Amino acid sequence: MKQTLTLFVFSACALAQMNDAGMYLMDTASGTSRNPASWQMPMLMTRAGAWSLMFMGQAFIVDTQQSHPRGGDKLYSPNYGMAAAGHSLWGGSLMFETMISLEPATITNRSYPLLFQTGETAYGRPLVDAQHPHNFIMAVGAHYAHSLAGGNMLELYYAPVGDPALGPVAFPHRASAAELPEAPLGHHWQDATHIADNVATVAVQHSWLRLEASGFYGTEPDENRWHIDWGSMNSYSGRVSVTPSKNWVFQVSAGRLTKPERQQAGDVIRATSSVSYNRPMDSGSSWSTSVIWGRNHDTFTQHNLNSYLAETVYPVSRRNFLTGRWELVDKDELSVEGIYRIGAYTAGYTRDIGNLKYLETGIGANLTAYTLPASLKPYYGDRPWGVNVYLRLRLRKE
Repeated sequence: MKQTLTLFVFSACALAQMNDAGMYLMDTASGTSRNPASWQMPMLMTRAGAWSLMFMGQAFIVDTQQSHPRGGDKLYSPNYGMAAAGHSLWGGSLMFETMISLEPATITNRSYPLLFQTGETAYGRPLVDAQHPHNFIMAVGAHYAHSLAGGNMLELYYAPVGDPALGPVAFPHRASAAELPEAPLGHHWQDATHIADNVATVAVQHSWLRLEASGFYGTEPDENRWHIDWGSMNSYSGRVSVTPSKNWVFQVSAGRLTKPERQQAGDVIRATSSVSYNRPMDSGSSWSTSVIWGRNHDTFTQHNLNSYLAETVYPVSRRNFLTGRWELVDKDELSVEGIYRIGAYTAGYTRDIGNLKYLETGIGANLTAYTLPASLKPYYGDRPWGVNVYLRLRLRKE
């Protein structure tokens, strides 16, 4: 009880000593992207002298079973940990952040099974029906924010590894995906740039409107997940966000990515739009929902491929959560020539089973059913499906 009270006092002091720019940076999710402000991030806070320290972390231990002939089975762990340190500077606030993942070790053979997923490579070949792990270094960078006249806020962000202003909050950090361990099929249409290199962003916010522009290295990470893939700032993007209240975030973004897939010719022009909603509940949890559209235009193939996603996590009670994700994605890399629209429909349940000191644990499962064109059924079966059973671990403040 004494230690819990001490952490609470540290958290309150950390917030109290932040200026407006520091509070602004507190709402950052991935890069400069943001969940609705009413969602309370599961974060530990304390102080070290004049520095405010913040820590987040999450891990799933997942057993996946999928239907044959192209499905697979595997035990693996998606995970990440984040640390940030903020300090007042020149009338504004400076924040350093770093994020790492042990997925290069906990997801063996460079992928986990995910029917109809495509994007990036393993062992020199494009991944099909599999999802790549994240890099060991997911992010390392710095933000500086400063209040301007008229209630405006200026933010400058530079990251050797980070997230440019393109797309919604990336799925590992999105409030509506907090109880879904697997990546969306539309990941490479919507938020795949969340681990990019040599990222610089300028953002200006006025009241409910925020404008951002980024330059970055557009090629996605190679299959060596332990190092940083450095390159010149050859890609660019812009994002417009509207936050009419603490419960809503709307964003529209677009960018040109120079050769995002290493083994394929051509650039990608990506456009996205999304709306995210969060409603705090009496239980202390939140009901979070996102609807996302993303489109890739390939300058080499001239293909226009669309993705649509809706996902939600609904707290039935303080310890019980219902989850859902619905997707329609156009795929042209399924080892069968042609463009195919795939539907994926996921429903799941998570139950918190106990709270250790600063650690929230839960168990859950979800089931995904797929729809597909008749021409793909000889390769995937008439009714392909996948099941995930998992243990979830998450840092939390008591």
